[in-house]
Amino acid sequence: MPPAVTLAPFPWTDVWGQDDAVAALRTAASDPSALSHAWLITGPPGSGRSTLAYAFAAALVADSPDDEHAMRQVFAGTHPDVTALRTDKVIITIKEARSLVERSYFAPSAGRYRVIVVEDADRMVERTSNVLLKALEEPPENTVWILCAPSEADLLPTIRSRVRPLRLREPDVDDVTRLIVQRTGADEVTAEQAARHSQRHIGMAQRLATDDAARQRRDTTLRSVLGVRGVGSAVEVAGHIIQAATDDAKALTAERDAAERASLLRTVGIAEGQAVPPALRSQISALEDDQKKRATRSLRDGIDRVLTDLQSMFRDVVMLQYGRGEDLINRELRDDLSAMAHAWSVTRTLVVLDHLAETRESLERNVAPTLALESLLVTVASGRKP
Repeated sequence: MPPAVTLAPFPWTDVWGQDDAVAALRTAASDPSALSHAWLITGPPGSGRSTLAYAFAAALVADSPDDEHAMRQVFAGTHPDVTALRTDKVIITIKEARSLVERSYFAPSAGRYRVIVVEDADRMVERTSNVLLKALEEPPENTVWILCAPSEADLLPTIRSRVRPLRLREPDVDDVTRLIVQRTGADEVTAEQAARHSQRHIGMAQRLATDDAARQRRDTTLRSVLGVRGVGSAVEVAGHIIQAATDDAKALTAERDAAERASLLRTVGIAEGQAVPPALRSQISALEDDQKKRATRSLRDGIDRVLTDLQSMFRDVVMLQYGRGEDLINRELRDDLSAMAHAWSVTRTLVVLDHLAETRESLERNVAPTLALESLLVTVASGRKP
């Protein structure tokens, strides 16, 4: 059993492996001279950006380090002085940004500060980012903005120049393994494999360690791509990948969608099974529209996760081609990857990796996922871009 992970005191308990960042934010929360009006927390997916943001928000609104009630309100999403934007849609809209700006000018009602948390600040297009500029240029007194994004480059220079950056470190596989064992009770072998396959993404590692179906789905996908030999099999495998991602997205969103609809119906006084009056149908339609957008985002995130897994596999092929087989992500596929490394030239592998990167970018530009994957897998089969 690996040694337990040492955690900071509440509200920082769930922030793991980011001692320097925690120290900086604990100081800022307790010392006004160290506090900036706007922060940008960056780090790779799974590094704990949003977890750290809410811990910081909790420390800011609490009257003292012992004010656990207020801090738990933040984590429950019920504190009146913390406004959070967690978008499940493709982009953050101008309407959502304007609502945040309006809230930022309210004085704190219960805590020491009003805190605005934007979890996916990289999902703002330029026009939306510009909506935030005035609030960041002329910050309201006692308001703190906390933006989260994968990297500083994901935001406009005008935004970056008005925030204090805080870069999170990437944990290594052993670190994530220890945390997964501690959090989930998984055996060390399963936890290590999950940490490796997730490429140290903590949330994904937890899912892989605790979900047999997710592990099987990943293995099946990689092996099916290794078996692509021509256009016919490329089209077939692309269809299977899209279907699996669609089913996964539906499983992740269906329960939440049903709960949201039931909650809305209760709020407007409609019993289960009762017809919705015409005057209220617009509210139901608005909810359904938001849920469709969230489903689209969930599907794209699922496909992007598949592409990330494929990148790890072809990265392993390159490593083997250069004689660096001691640090493979997909060790379980070593024999198949070694055969591919010998059969392919390095140039061919790099062409596939380049097309993988282009496919991820294309999906962000709303290219049809099936066509994008078919094109990618034809490149895998032929070594040439269509």
